[in-house]
Amino acid sequence: MLKNQHLKDWSSIVSKQMPHLSLPQAIGLATWSFGVVMTKSSSLTRVSKFIAGVNGEKTNTVRQRLKEWYQEANAKKGQHRRHLDVSSCFAPLLLWVMSLLPSNVERIALAVDATSIGQKFTVLSMNVLLAGCGIPVAWTIVHATEPGSWKPHWLQLIQQVQGVIPPHFEVIVTADRGLYADWLYECIQNAGWHPFLRINHQGTYRLRDQNTWRPLAKLVHHPGLSWSGLVVCFRTRPLRCTLLARWEPDYKDPWLVVTDLDPTQADILWYGLRSSTECVYRDLKSDGWQWHRTRLLDPQRAERLWLVLAVATLWMIILGGHAEHSDSVTSPQLQSGRSLSCFLLGSIALIANLLNNLPIRLSPWRHFPHTPMDSFFAHNSS
Repeated sequence: MLKNQHLKDWSSIVSKQMPHLSLPQAIGLATWSFGVVMTKSSSLTRVSKFIAGVNGEKTNTVRQRLKEWYQEANAKKGQHRRHLDVSSCFAPLLLWVMSLLPSNVERIALAVDATSIGQKFTVLSMNVLLAGCGIPVAWTIVHATEPGSWKPHWLQLIQQVQGVIPPHFEVIVTADRGLYADWLYECIQNAGWHPFLRINHQGTYRLRDQNTWRPLAKLVHHPGLSWSGLVVCFRTRPLRCTLLARWEPDYKDPWLVVTDLDPTQADILWYGLRSSTECVYRDLKSDGWQWHRTRLLDPQRAERLWLVLAVATLWMIILGGHAEHSDSVTSPQLQSGRSLSCFLLGSIALIANLLNNLPIRLSPWRHFPHTPMDSFFAHNSS
């Protein structure tokens, strides 16, 4: 039974957004994410201690309940045991993110990426990129040393959220060059989205109306150059696509990006949104939830804990966007750059709200918090 009013408020919000979960599952998710945000830690010990204090319970009682939340059914006590199918939460989580965007936004950027925790886990995740930050909306976790292809995992993740984003939205899906594959390009297209995949500069390309193959490495051969055009990339596994190229002065290598958008409709600077994935992992680790210190060893349990971290991250980024917009009314310099991320602003705003005895709410953004890389959103979120 929840006694703390703030925890009750947050549980009500989470239950509304995850209606397919049972009441214990929804309350467990809310309790976990509430504790993670307040303690800035995903440690079972720390979160249990905190929740016990604010909810007037014994620490061991809370610890057992929170531990059972991410355990599989046969590891739990009692007769009505069931485990949480985390993949069933991917579509509702993405819908939740979509519901919090400004009503005039009709573009969204996703990134697919992989991150590791030492030799313990490799996480394959799909993240929504927002205002220099990102929110995981679908993921799978495998042992870091597990052999085998990642292809089935990526295909399944895309399938699990396919159809959630309204068809009138323009969606780009970015990936770094280490993840490029022709099947990934095709899978993204089949979902109704636009691939925006970086490729290595080894290999060749030819213009659609020519037969001469040229080296990709010579497309933009020194910093300051950019190029775009309709091409066929790669001789061995040809890909008909738009090729975008740019070499920023401070970068070691040029960006080479393949997409199915027309050259007049795409801007290679949008690929800069992918850098937000690094912020996702920083928020989940050192800046936020200390995920890199997890003691979990089972990938499926880790996947359930990632649901907690995703919900906690969503909460902070949306609150931070509201706080940044409020500050920009009196501090126009925020428009040219931010000193704190939306994630950290959200954490500060929440503490201030609670100290001012304000209830926990999570309302949609009225305006999109811009960064220099967010020209992708600019045309429909003014």
